[in-house]
Order: sequence, then structure tokens, then C-alpha cells
Amino acid sequence: MTNGSAIDPAYDYIIVGAGSAGCVLASRLTEDGHNRVLLLESGGSDRSLYIQMPAALAIPMNTKRWNWGYESEPEPHLNNRRLNCPRGKGLGGSSSINGLVYVRGNPLDFERWEDEGARGWGYAQVLPYFRRAETRKEGGNAYRGGDGPLSTTYGSLKNPLHQAWIDAARQAGYTETEDYNGFRQEGFGRMDMTVRNGERCSSAKAYLYDAVKRPNLTVIQHALASRIVFEGKRAVGVAYEQGGTMHEVRAGKEVILAGGPINTVQLLKLSGIGPAEELSALGIPVVADRAGVGANLQDHLEFYFQVACSQPITLFGSANLIGKALVGAEWLLRKTGLGASNHFESCGFIRSNAGVKYPDIQYHFFPMAINYDGSSLATEHGYQAHVGSMRSKSRGTVTLRSADPHDKPKILFNYMSDPQDWVEMRQCVRLTREIFAQDAFAPFRGREIQPGADCVTDAQIDDFIREHVESALHPSCTCKMGRANDPLAVVDPELRVIGVEGLRIVDSSVMPSITTGNLNAPSIMIGEKGADHILGRPMLAPANEPFYVHPEWETQQR
Repeated sequence: MTNGSAIDPAYDYIIVGAGSAGCVLASRLTEDGHNRVLLLESGGSDRSLYIQMPAALAIPMNTKRWNWGYESEPEPHLNNRRLNCPRGKGLGGSSSINGLVYVRGNPLDFERWEDEGARGWGYAQVLPYFRRAETRKEGGNAYRGGDGPLSTTYGSLKNPLHQAWIDAARQAGYTETEDYNGFRQEGFGRMDMTVRNGERCSSAKAYLYDAVKRPNLTVIQHALASRIVFEGKRAVGVAYEQGGTMHEVRAGKEVILAGGPINTVQLLKLSGIGPAEELSALGIPVVADRAGVGANLQDHLEFYFQVACSQPITLFGSANLIGKALVGAEWLLRKTGLGASNHFESCGFIRSNAGVKYPDIQYHFFPMAINYDGSSLATEHGYQAHVGSMRSKSRGTVTLRSADPHDKPKILFNYMSDPQDWVEMRQCVRLTREIFAQDAFAPFRGREIQPGADCVTDAQIDDFIREHVESALHPSCTCKMGRANDPLAVVDPELRVIGVEGLRIVDSSVMPSITTGNLNAPSIMIGEKGADHILGRPMLAPANEPFYVHPEWETQQR
């Protein structure tokens, strides 16, 4: 991979951002050997044991080298707290620092996208691209891929707490699902992870490692894109900074932004595409007045429902220096053991109330009581469910702090600004407490660490949420796809930026609305489908597979 600046001045395509979707594009656009492609990445290499070891996920997520280190503005409905908003920096982007969880979303998410103006992005149209991307260790079927670049697998479920979680959910009246990424999302069961042979399978490993061997792909690292170069209304290149020196490269066909929901917005606005009033106030000449750039920001919030464990069987037993050394040694030698898992091996998707058509609450079960980002060390044996609502009605914004590309943009999620969000979060507390109260947890149940047994009234729960809720790290939807006559749409259904030529966006910012679950899988799917749009290929044939909706959803919560 190239780090210098002695490069050919002309490419067919320039991709900005080597993240979940950008790596897909770099591979797909170069595989026929004809297109000359330049991939610009502001970060550096992902070749680190901390990134490759699944159990070490908290380290790269909290390391400046691999994380942009964003945080929100003070959130007015959460006691003015600034919430952490990590974004991947380096090859693989956020897929190199995330929790390795593989969730495609609910089929009805994509049906909703169609209703919101994303024509051709319904479930039947996107399923073939999910399948094309994936190699599932247990093999492919009508829903799952068997020979794609991205490897997915299940954890061992050796810790008995995972089975207790699934059994307790069943005792509470919920149903198991064999595959939440298949026919039925609703229910409890095993959780998929992006792991190959005991190592993280980021989009860099899945797509880029082989693609960089091609002579028609150039990758430049440590290149901070500062501006899209326009001739009139046509994007013709990118200006970037590397090592304190400015460079300009040109694209004969298209410039493609794949920087994600924060960085793509910043680059668009620095280049004159966005709300005219905001740009003009910063002295940025307006190329296209698009009110939707940086609007419609969505995310998932979650909290940890933690219970002390009465038996010494949790990961806390390996959280000391000797335990970590033994885990690390086994992983280094064999790529097996506790180091080879993210430990989110079981999960659940439920509906918060009767009348909700498909799941709006997600669970990650974890056999230890500790913060996801590692900021709070475990002090005792415990277990936890990460729980949060999936379709918050709150909307935020990403705006420029200044016209300097080195300045981090302002991110205001406006979390919990809609009254319905509070109703759903209270349900998260009460429904989770009910699951943990089932007989399956009787052999393991200690005290409720948090929220705490005395947190029962609406007011008490609301106070807990304000102080303890965290981002599930799924920012999205800031350059939404939609109809050309939608004033807030930024790209059309072929991901072309409305109002200019030669410019597309291919990342999670184009989602019209957030999907039900983690965003790495749908971001990779967007990269796969986006590549076919860019190349002008026919779309893959629709896959008209059935999917589950609870037959009595209008009157039953489970």
C-alpha cells in the first residue's frame, strides 16, 4: 500500500474512506482489472494484534491511533452529558474497532426504506447483496451467504450463562430463533460475529487485503481529504493533506465518499454542499444548497442491566493479569479460547408493546459486568444485558465548527427528545428485569447491580436513564437516500448526490432510517449494492424469501 505522494494524477474513481463500505468498493470496482481506483484513508494500518484479537475490542476502540475520538455536544435531555462517539480511523474503519457483531436488520426496515423514497432497496432487493458479501461458517442457504468475502461465525456458548439467558427468555414467554439474520429476527438465540479462524474479519481483511495486490488499485494512507474539487457542478477530484503537504488528485469518472455519517458530512460541507445558510456563515462558497446534509442524525442508545453472579463462572475470573496472559497466550498460539470471541454470543430481539409490528428492542448478553468501552473495570462476578430501543424518534445534526478540516464537527444527537423514547426505555428496564427474574437464573442470581432493585417508578427509571444511558455507537442517516423532490434527501436511490454530477455517497449516512441492530452488516451491503450502481451493472435478481411477523402483533407483546 502506498504512503507516498508520487502517484498517477488521473484515476477513474477516487474513494474517500477505507471503512466498512469503502473497502467493499475498492475491491468490487477493481476486480475486472480495467478501472483505475484510488482509495484515500486518513488513518493507517490495521495490522495490530489488538485489532485482530476479538476479545481485545475495547483497546482499539479507545486508542487515538484508530479512533477519531468524537463526542457529542452536551445532550440537553441527558443532564447535558457529552456522549462518546468513536469512529474508526485506519484501514477497515469502524469495522476494525467495533464489537464484531453481525446483524443485518429486520426485513421490514428495508420495506420502510422503500416507503421513505429509497426505491429498489426493499428486502427482496438487498437480501442478494447480504448473501453476496458473506461466508457463513455453517454454510449458506436462501438467506445466508456461503462464498462471500466476509466471514461470520457463532461463539461456542460454553459459558452456562448464555444458555441461562436463552432459557430465561423462553420461560418469560418469548420464542427462540434459530437465525435472527434469516427468516425470523424476533426471539432469542445465538449471535453472529465477524470472525474468521479466531481473528477479527473487518472489511479490510474481507475485501482489501486481496484487492491491494491488483495493479489498478492504489491506497494512500494518512491522507486527510479536505475538499472535493469541482468544475462547475461536476466533481472532478479530491484535495487532501498528507504529512503537512497538500495534494490534488483527479477522477475521470466519479468521486465516491465513504467516510461515514460524520466525516462524509464534514467533507461535503467543506466542499460547498449543504445548507446554504450554514456554509455562507463560514465563508464557504455554495455549490449545492442541500438542507439534508448533516440532518436526520440517528443512533441507538443502550444501558447495561447488570446482575451480580453467585457462582464464579463469569469472565471476571480471567480479568486479572495472569488470566489475561493465559487467554492471550492461547489466542497467539492457536487462535482459540476466550480471546477468539467477542463474548456477545447470545442475544434477543423483542417488541416493546402490543401494536409494535416488529422488534424495537435489542439485547446483547455478556457474561461479565463491565462497561463496553472498558472505562469501568469489573469489581466482582456478574453478567449483563446491553439493552436499548431501536427506532428512536429523536433526530440530531452534524454541523461544522469551522471551515478548517482539522476541526472536529459538532455532533448533537438530541437523544431522548421525543416523549415516546422514554416510554420505550422504561419498557427496556421492566422487560429485562422480568427476564432476569426467571428460574433459569436462580442458580446464578445475586443482587441487581444496576439499575438497582429500588429503581421502579417512572421517575426513578427516567433518572437512571438520563445518567447511565450510552450510545450503542450506530450513528447514521445524515445524508439520507430519497426522492429527488424530497428537500431533505441528499442522494437518489442510485446513491448519486442530488444537485451535482460525478459524486456519490456509499456508507451508512445514506440510510433513510436506522436499521434494527448493529450497522456493520448493512453498511457492507450498501457497499456491495452501491458498487453495482456505480459500475452500471444490472442489479442482482430479487430474492423473494418470506420473513417472520408475529401473527398477533397487534394484540400481543410476545
